[in-house]
Amino acid sequence: MDARNLILAAAAGAVSLAICAVLWALAQRRAAQARVSEISRKLMTALAHADAAQASAEAFDSALLAVEDGRALLASGEESLALCAEALGLSEPDPQGVVNALMRADPDHARRLRALFERGEACAFEVRGDAGLIAVEGRAAGAMAWLRLSVGQTEDQGLPTAPRFAAFLNARATPAWIAAADGSPVWVNAAWLKAVDAASLDEAAARGVAFDRGADALASEAANLGQRRDTVRWANVGGKRRAFHIAAQPLEGGGVGVWTEDVSEQEDLRELLKRNVEAHDETLNHIDEAVAVFDKAKKLMFHNTAFAELWGVEPAWLAEQPSHSEVLDRLRQRRRLPETADYAKWKAGELDRYEQLAAGPDDMWSLPDGRTLKVVRQPHPMGGLLLLFSDITDELKLKAQYNALIQVQQATLDKLSDAVVVFGSDGRLRLHNEAFGAFWNLTPGQIEGAGDFEGVVELCIPKLHNRDFWAELKGRVADPDPQARAPTTGEIKTSDSRVVLYQSRPLPDGATLIAFTDVTDARKVEQALEAKEQALADAERLKRDFVGNVSYELRTPLTTIIGYSELLERSGEALSERGRAHAAAVKSAATQLARSIDDVLDMAQIDADEMALDMEDVRVSELLAAQAERWADEAAAAKVTLVVQAPQDMGLIRGDTRRLSQILSHLVENALGQTPAGGTVTLAARKGLGEVQLSVSDTGRGIPFHVQAHIFDRFVGRERGGPGLGLALVKALTELHGGWVALESEPGAGATFTCHLPEEAQAVVAQPELGLT
Repeated sequence: MDARNLILAAAAGAVSLAICAVLWALAQRRAAQARVSEISRKLMTALAHADAAQASAEAFDSALLAVEDGRALLASGEESLALCAEALGLSEPDPQGVVNALMRADPDHARRLRALFERGEACAFEVRGDAGLIAVEGRAAGAMAWLRLSVGQTEDQGLPTAPRFAAFLNARATPAWIAAADGSPVWVNAAWLKAVDAASLDEAAARGVAFDRGADALASEAANLGQRRDTVRWANVGGKRRAFHIAAQPLEGGGVGVWTEDVSEQEDLRELLKRNVEAHDETLNHIDEAVAVFDKAKKLMFHNTAFAELWGVEPAWLAEQPSHSEVLDRLRQRRRLPETADYAKWKAGELDRYEQLAAGPDDMWSLPDGRTLKVVRQPHPMGGLLLLFSDITDELKLKAQYNALIQVQQATLDKLSDAVVVFGSDGRLRLHNEAFGAFWNLTPGQIEGAGDFEGVVELCIPKLHNRDFWAELKGRVADPDPQARAPTTGEIKTSDSRVVLYQSRPLPDGATLIAFTDVTDARKVEQALEAKEQALADAERLKRDFVGNVSYELRTPLTTIIGYSELLERSGEALSERGRAHAAAVKSAATQLARSIDDVLDMAQIDADEMALDMEDVRVSELLAAQAERWADEAAAAKVTLVVQAPQDMGLIRGDTRRLSQILSHLVENALGQTPAGGTVTLAARKGLGEVQLSVSDTGRGIPFHVQAHIFDRFVGRERGGPGLGLALVKALTELHGGWVALESEPGAGATFTCHLPEEAQAVVAQPELGLT
């Protein structure tokens, strides 16, 4: 390249560089102009904001101080600063002087301001100066602290600032908040946040939780109506169901203030009162007395079921809560009130009782239908009047009957010869008869004046000195132990030598009856009777001994007589026919005498309870056959047919064979003696329910009715020979076997004696009526 070209190239490069430089300069100029325009706009905006802040600060009469490194500078509100200085008693409106005065006003204020200046902690408080109230609000912004000072107006000096009021609401234990027109909270206190378990209102809104949807609806209703609204709502707070009284009040400037009070205890008490009232009403509906409650306006506010039934009034009409006057008028129309000459005056007197403060005396109403009512009136605790009607018709009848019974009882006791006195469980004298006064030589006045057991004892001591006796009787009267009040009886001797039988008996009502009887003469008679009884016993013993000895002495000669008479009967031709007849007569008489002696000895043994039965199994058919065989000859001699009627399957009975044979022997002998020639004597046996019946019947002349009642008595049959003990011995021996004897007879139609014997007979002692006299 030559020099020219180099010069041209250099010139072109220089031109290009110049052009680029111009273009860059133009671009820098435009950027600078844009920068200057942006800065100018921001400066204008800042100036506008500053002017607005200055204007707003001055519009709200507040001074704004900036504090940096402990120095206070006025940012705005020179006039307000002057007012604050004047309120604090400062001569010059110096910002630093005002801050120092605020710190001197209260140590707490100084602590809060230092915390603001040193650590940037926000604060809000009020300072009361000599000439007014100053509200202080402090905030930190970067390295500077800002204070806004406001002087309170005269009419607003007592009102707290918004922060203080918020602090006041936060101190409440129950939720409080400010709601918008739709009921949603726009500000809430700490209790509200605690109740919904949220750290802030924004968190609660994000979670969609609320203290109570019903409370929000109530706030919305208050905002729409522009009126205060109240209600009681139940909400779960802290895991417990609590009752809150919620009040929603529209606020000036918009919004609704919602205030709550925890009324759980009041609601619990209200519910308890409601249940108590219901239980009270239910209880009153189950009592027999008629109850009616009228309120202060004299309207029927309660009645039980018995009230409607007593007066026969329709429950539907009573449910309309008629007045007391209307109730009385309806009852009068139906003739269910006492008859009175001046009903209007009587009714006015009833209604005037609402004015009485104390309960009036009870009344007795006699109704036209014959019923008697007891009427109780008393003021109701909640105002009005309570009426209680009791139908005492039956009670009066019972009382009259009771009084009549008491009079009959007293008259009955007065007719008794025993001295009777009744003491209550408290020892008081309740009742005594006339014989009591006569027994202890006391007048009725003395007895009534004694009053109680101790008083009566003092009156009776002169006749009966034994105080231990009276102490024991007192225990029977007043001791609460039932064992101590057990019945007792005994005898004691008085100072005038009387023998007294005393008895105490507890009565069902807790009282105790004590009776005294003079048994002096009775004891003398008893002693005489005991002596006579002993003498009779001795005579009875002598009689038995005599009978036994005489019977024994008679047996020996009788045995000799019977033996020789039998020997003479067997002598054959050596004795004439007449002689043999005499010998037979002697034998028969001796045998009869021996049997009579045996009967007497058996009766004596039975009377002395000394006869013992030799019990064994006895075959009934063999027993009857043996008796028929024994009496066959006598029956043939008397031309009487002897018949046995006994089934072969009669079986066995338990008894004494010898004594059973003796029973049948006496009955057969008696039948043969009463049956004429050609007649029939029947021995029969048959089974009954648990027994065997042995009977002997004849076709003789029968037994007269007047004799049948005494046929088994002793010595009745003596006209037929012997002592007349046969049938009496039959009865005694049968009863010793545990059985009994029956007689069936009509005059001229024969007689049947039946012995009812148990199959399992057991020996028993002789009966008292068998005593030998």
